[in-house]
Amino acid sequence: MRGVLTEEQEQLGAAVNALFADKSPEAAVRKSMESAEGYDRELWDQMAEQMGLFGLAIPEQFGGDGYGSEEIGVVMTEMGRALYCGPYLSSVVMFATALGAAGDNDAAARYLPAIASGATIGTVALTEDKESWEPEGVTLSARADGSGYTLHGTKTHVLDGHIADVILVVGRTDSGISLFLVDAADPAVTRTPLPTLDRTRRQATLTFDGARGRLVGIDGEGWAAVARMLDVAAIALANEQVGGIERVLDMSVRYAQERTQFGRPIGSFQAVKHKCADMLVALESAKSTARLAAAADADGDPGVSALADLSKSVCSEAYSRCASETIQLHGGIGFTWEHPAHLYFKRARSSEVLFGGPSHHRRLLGERVGLLPAR
Repeated sequence: MRGVLTEEQEQLGAAVNALFADKSPEAAVRKSMESAEGYDRELWDQMAEQMGLFGLAIPEQFGGDGYGSEEIGVVMTEMGRALYCGPYLSSVVMFATALGAAGDNDAAARYLPAIASGATIGTVALTEDKESWEPEGVTLSARADGSGYTLHGTKTHVLDGHIADVILVVGRTDSGISLFLVDAADPAVTRTPLPTLDRTRRQATLTFDGARGRLVGIDGEGWAAVARMLDVAAIALANEQVGGIERVLDMSVRYAQERTQFGRPIGSFQAVKHKCADMLVALESAKSTARLAAAADADGDPGVSALADLSKSVCSEAYSRCASETIQLHGGIGFTWEHPAHLYFKRARSSEVLFGGPSHHRRLLGERVGLLPAR
């Protein structure tokens, strides 16, 4: 049945869950989010070498395992539950997907095996000052100069841009939107970490002042690969949000059973029961849409873009609502730095706007199914 995990996928989820329970508990998450890099390199290497998590969706010809969005969704769910800090979404999902979708086998053969092994961290630089996730927002200029391209412009809110080894930059040439590989060590690239609400997912502003870029794919035809990347990333993020919802619901139910007032657990009060029940309904709706979208992508369903929009919209609103309710149910302790509830709330809010907020995806969905005129 579509959207139902196989035994193998459940085993994958259990293994990833056990890894994070052992190597990335709350204390480790707090340590990682306060570090300069923003992640635990030792855990990153273990995920690559012992678990093989980075090559799941990369084709076998490029050093991967040839699976797809369902397996990525399983891993992302556990990452959301554990509040994992690390460049998995930016490197394994975004960079690898966009590079693979560009149809440039030489570039894929050069970079994807290193992404699969964890030796190289990649990211995609798309949004600019207007923070648009659509082609109109791309203004960074790329000019051919005989031996390559020279890039001028600024990208903002680049996931893990401060630590990436290679950057896939979305720029504009005379022919249209194109993709360019840029070495992050290029002296013409300035990387500035951004202060963010959610310290578990780092972002940076990247300025390209004459940086050298290698064209990926066909000049002027880069947006198709970007659109593919946005669909896959939205589905992956939706599954991560499901893991976060499961965690905050579990926290709420446990607290409702343990916390007493007037000589009885607060979970026995009808208002608290209703809140937990509403969170469960939100979780099941989010889980259904996220898993359905992942399964549709794995099956090559032509309607996957609409399902990606649906899952991102539903899961974003559900996570933000449930994270907020968790803080309310915990009362005063939920607002304190010592309690993890606020960390999940911040992740929920940052994830809600990443790749476009719910209203953005509802508009896209309406256009795709013919309820709204295409812009």
